[in-house]
Amino acid sequence: MNPILVDVLRGGTVESAHGGALAVLDADGGVVARLGDIDRPIFPRSAVKVLQALPLVASGAADALALTDAELALACASHGGEERHAQTAAGMLAKAGLAAAALECGTHWPYNEVAARALAAQRREPSALHNNCSGKHAGFLCLACALHRGKPDLQQYVRGYVSPEHPVMREVTAALQATTGHDLAHTPRGTDGCSIPTFALPLRQLALAFARFGTGVGLSADHARAAQRLRRAVAAAPFMVAGSGRFDTRVMERLGARVFCKVGAEGVYCAALPERGFGVAIKIDDGNNARAAEVVMAAVIEAFVALDDAEAALMRSLSELPLTNWNGIEVGRLVATPLLRALH
Repeated sequence: MNPILVDVLRGGTVESAHGGALAVLDADGGVVARLGDIDRPIFPRSAVKVLQALPLVASGAADALALTDAELALACASHGGEERHAQTAAGMLAKAGLAAAALECGTHWPYNEVAARALAAQRREPSALHNNCSGKHAGFLCLACALHRGKPDLQQYVRGYVSPEHPVMREVTAALQATTGHDLAHTPRGTDGCSIPTFALPLRQLALAFARFGTGVGLSADHARAAQRLRRAVAAAPFMVAGSGRFDTRVMERLGARVFCKVGAEGVYCAALPERGFGVAIKIDDGNNARAAEVVMAAVIEAFVALDDAEAALMRSLSELPLTNWNGIEVGRLVATPLLRALH
């Protein structure tokens, strides 16, 4: 059984608890820290979007289409569907000669409440551009343009790009296998919320992949250059990766290129700490993100990243998170457990 990583306190008493596992590795595969079972395969979901974006840059598509920092950051995003997000995704598609109808991620209301209310007030329906994965999918379609060169009928070529056998997904899968060092042909495969394939991977291999992503060690020259370009883009445009008030955006706005962190569904979080050469992978057993996974990631960053006083105060506010009721009264806290605090 995995250890408890986060306690939920009410009146100073533990009311609930969240167990999980985490791995911190260097780019040579050395284990820097581990808690719980780091070898059980889990689905990383959206936590690996930046790895899935590597072919977009390595193929030359990003340069050929003159994608901006904001557009590349959006390709790595689980965004809130704010207007800047939707418009940036539309701009990427326009550069590829495509419209929103080409997106195969599906449609949902913006996760950002202000954005959702604004759409409703304007009597507008959401489109696939508001899907939190629209930037990633726009990136896939830009990659498709590079793979399509010299072939007729782009619209026909890109149709079905979410299929495991489509050339786009084959490139994305190859990048994921290269970075994690895991044989994806012999691991469980499912379908992600945005309809692309998702592969079950051990936390050990995910942490290794993010250590490689942060350093370039163990990557091909093309993937290493692509990783560096994506890190720069996200550091320059962290709003695009998540959005207003979201953990990933807040942390990367403050810490810049020293941290790349990315949430995934079902309590998964991954990060690269380039200055330390470390990669991080977290899985909360009960699938909880905001109440647990963010607290764990904040505590890991506190343990392994050199922080000034203001940075340390921000991270402590995220690893010891006040809980308030509807009257704004503090009624409890989410706190990293002593076991998690002992990391170093």
